[in-house]
Amino acid sequence: MIKKINRRDWLKSGLLAAGSIALTPAIAMSKGVKNSSPLLNASSIMKENFPNFKMEEARIMARLSANENPYGPAPAVVKAISQSVALGNRYGHGDAATLIAMIAEKEGVTPEHIMLGPGSSDLLEKTAFVRFKDGGNIVSADPSYMSLINTAKSLGASWKPVKLTTDYAHDLDAMEKAVDSETNLVYVCNPNNPTGSITDPVKLKAFCVKVSAKTPVFVDEAYLEFLDKPENHSMVGLVAEGKDVIVARTFSKVHGMAGLRIGYIVAQPERLKSITSLVRSTMGLCVTSIRGAIASMKEERFLADCRNLNSECRDYVLGEITALGYESIPSSTSFMIFPIKMEGQKFMKGMYDGGVAIRVFNIDDKPWCRVSMGTMSEMELFVQTFKSVTV
Repeated sequence: MIKKINRRDWLKSGLLAAGSIALTPAIAMSKGVKNSSPLLNASSIMKENFPNFKMEEARIMARLSANENPYGPAPAVVKAISQSVALGNRYGHGDAATLIAMIAEKEGVTPEHIMLGPGSSDLLEKTAFVRFKDGGNIVSADPSYMSLINTAKSLGASWKPVKLTTDYAHDLDAMEKAVDSETNLVYVCNPNNPTGSITDPVKLKAFCVKVSAKTPVFVDEAYLEFLDKPENHSMVGLVAEGKDVIVARTFSKVHGMAGLRIGYIVAQPERLKSITSLVRSTMGLCVTSIRGAIASMKEERFLADCRNLNSECRDYVLGEITALGYESIPSSTSFMIFPIKMEGQKFMKGMYDGGVAIRVFNIDDKPWCRVSMGTMSEMELFVQTFKSVTV
C-alpha cells in the first residue's frame, strides 16, 4: 500500500537531506562524493574547482580549506563538554533554554526571538524549505554562500543573482530593484563568503528596513565576530525594532566549535513559528554542544585572542602575497581570496603536494585561491609552499 504524505510530512523528511545541497569541502569531493544536481551554481559567476586527484587528509599539514578556527574550542569549553558527556542519557531542553536566555540577553531581544540549530547552515536551509516550498524567487549577491540559495533552487525557486560592486560590497540598489512580487526572501551574507568583504552597515540597515517591508531579509553574520566591533555592523537591532529581518550566527567560526554543530537565528517570533510549526529546534542538538556553547559565550578573552591571532595571520599572508604581485580582496573574516596566475588544478595539486589544503574557485572563468587562516606556523608553510608552486 502506498502511504499518502502531506506537505508537512514531506518537508520534515526532506529537511534530513538538505545538508547534501550545500557546498562540499574539496577533500570530500576528491573522495568521490559528487553532487549531481544540475541546479547547483547554474547561474553563478563562481564555480568551485574541485580536485581531479585523490586527497588524503593524513598528508595535510596545514588544513586551510574550511574556514575553521585552529585555536578552539576554548579550554573551558572542552572541560564543559567533557563533564556533560555523562549527561548524554538526558535530553538537553533545560540547557537549551539557558543558552537561549543568554543569547537573547546578548542580542537585546526576548527568548521568543531565538531559534537554535545544529550550525547556522542548518537554519539557513530550514528557512529555505519554509519560504520556498511553493516556489517564488530569492535575491542575493553573486558570488556568495550558496547553502540557502541551493536549497531554494532544489525546491523549484528561481535565483536572481546580483553581482557585487567594484569594491566587492553588496550592490544594495540593484538588489532592491531585483525584488518583485514573487520574491520570498532576500539573502545577504555579511561579511561575505567567499570574498571576505564587508558591506557598509549604515547602507545595509537602510536597505533592510526598506526591503523587509516587502519580504523577509536574511542576514548571515557567520563571520561577523572577527570584526573588532561586530555590534556596529550587526543587523540584529532591527529585529528588536520589529523589522522582518532574520539574523544568523554560528559557534563554528570564532568560537572554534565547527565540529560540534551549533548556531542560532534571531527573528520575529511569528517568523520562527513558521519554521518550528514544521520542524523542532532544540531536539536536534546534543547536550555536549549546548553546554559547550554556554561555556564559550563566557570566554570573552579567548574570543578576543582568536580575533587578534586571526588578524596577525591575515596581515602576514597579505603582505607576503602582495610582495609577490598578487592582489587580495580586503578581508574582514578568517579567510582571504585572491586571483592566481596559473591553472587551478595544477596550483591545487602543487599546494597539496606541499601539505597544504586550500580551495580554488573559478570566478568569471578565472582561478582564485581561497585560504583560511590557521596558526602562524601553518600560514608560514602556506607562504613557503605558495612560493615554490608559483615562482
